Amino acid sequence: MRQLSFALISLLLVSPSLISAAPPSTQCGHTFHTPCHEHAPRPWRRLSDAIIRRIWGLPGKQHMLGTPSGEAPVAGGVPSGRLLARYGEDIVMRFNISSADEASALAEASDILFLDVWEFNENWVDIRIAKDVVPSLLGLLPPSLQTSHVALMQDLDLAQAIFDSYPSPSSTQAHEDRSFTPSLRTSSSSENIFFEDYQPFSVIDPWMNLLASMFPSHVRRINIGISYEGRDIPALRVGVHPTNDKQTSSARKTILITAGSHAREWISTSTVNYLAWSLITSYGKYSTVTRLLESFDLVFVPTLNPDGYVYSWETDRLWRKNRQPTTLRFCRGIDLDRSYSFEWDGETTRGNPCSESFAGDSPFEGVEAQRFAEWAKNETENNNVDFVAFLDLHSYSQQVLYPYSYSCHTDPPTLEDLEELALGLAKAIRISRKGQPYKVTSACEGNVAVSKITKDNKKERIFLPRIELGGGSALDWFYHELKVKYAYQIKLRDTGSYGFLLPKENIVPTGKEVLDAVLYLGRYMLGQVGLNEGEARNMVSRESHKLAEEAHGSHEHIEGINKVGKEEEPNGSEMMWELRKRRRR
Repeated sequence: MRQLSFALISLLLVSPSLISAAPPSTQCGHTFHTPCHEHAPRPWRRLSDAIIRRIWGLPGKQHMLGTPSGEAPVAGGVPSGRLLARYGEDIVMRFNISSADEASALAEASDILFLDVWEFNENWVDIRIAKDVVPSLLGLLPPSLQTSHVALMQDLDLAQAIFDSYPSPSSTQAHEDRSFTPSLRTSSSSENIFFEDYQPFSVIDPWMNLLASMFPSHVRRINIGISYEGRDIPALRVGVHPTNDKQTSSARKTILITAGSHAREWISTSTVNYLAWSLITSYGKYSTVTRLLESFDLVFVPTLNPDGYVYSWETDRLWRKNRQPTTLRFCRGIDLDRSYSFEWDGETTRGNPCSESFAGDSPFEGVEAQRFAEWAKNETENNNVDFVAFLDLHSYSQQVLYPYSYSCHTDPPTLEDLEELALGLAKAIRISRKGQPYKVTSACEGNVAVSKITKDNKKERIFLPRIELGGGSALDWFYHELKVKYAYQIKLRDTGSYGFLLPKENIVPTGKEVLDAVLYLGRYMLGQVGLNEGEARNMVSRESHKLAEEAHGSHEHIEGINKVGKEEEPNGSEMMWELRKRRRR
């Protein structure tokens, strides 16, 4: 049966003649007035779709937000009535915070009005709010904040951005079947068609199964637990183990890369999938990837919160938490990234289950966080696994954050190593093809610290009251409890223009720049790269340069990295001296 299945898939999906015969995906406009023309699928497409669904047991159709019964969204590039009803009166406001009083007032107002805080850092706070609540919010704020704000999304911008984040109506059916191409090629670009859109869980899960089936030499599909609603939390373990039985078996060094703790952060899920696909299909072709997969296992977990992710597709695009009940029947969900036991401080949100950062009534009450932690501990205690790095992908704000998140007054024991590698990861992203600048700081300082220049021209760090609590994070738990030396939270694109609604055109560019960071991480762990004195001075002074020529396609980009990866040698003594001096200031 399995051979027949692959034969049918190969016939329907790999054949160049069939792929070239497929009607092109229609691109809907990104404005209200750009039409979107639909085309009925050809007979062979409907046949292939039916066969694939039978083989993989796929649902008839993924329900999508804004539709009463799962049918495709309305044509014309215009949000449906249901989308407009839910989000049409909402806007996103950015406040510039410059004092402790302002931060305290905004935090208190957000709690009183049950506002959705999108992002907060040393420069700004983004809040989603209904337009008719704006006067109430401003009335709770000091005069300085009543004018120190700007609307990032207003009128119908939010509803339009949500609409645009879903696959276009004409491509939905064709997209689902072509996504499972065993050769993992696309029709016209150098990337897999899977990454032309954000994908629902009903597509991601069997796609991961297919990767494991097509590359059994170095890929295994695993589950790290079961969600509250009974879904698997799927993962891919990628790596090549020695076959010499006489070789002493030591703990397998493993890099853990996760995403999707917060359901609405779709770009994090797509980026983890892109990393997995790129490394899996590059093994044996490029020495950098080959050595990485022979030296380490990489475990990719794209949807730590599958229940919330499905809910964000079917009901509420901006849903953040998981879907388990709370003490208030009408306020479901626990923030999984506040549920871990290390420095859990859920007392601050215990009385408010409606809070977007509700940590539960006790540590590890969030089901998915508990089962993920149990799986990780079991791997280290019983399965001969040594987690050497942990990358937890989120959005947005373009930051590489290291521990601790819970406090700005406690430095991690391996601070200098964390900072050194973080700077290297940020540089790898920045010099990537069309890479973006990422800020490097601790997870706490990135949220609540601002820099001021004193009268004697010295830089001073001022710590503001937190807008949201920072304890109970996966970042701190893996670093402190599981002793993962290199643990980071990476907040992906962008810096606020779209926030959680990053246009799908950013999926591949974001994947490429983070892929460069993962390859840099691998070379760093193997002792192949470091930072020389000139680079350290440039990083400390925050001078940015574009150092890489544009590459074409993910595999060619890997090959380019493979050629230049040896030009940096370990040094970094000057950089570490500068970092110590900066922290003393």
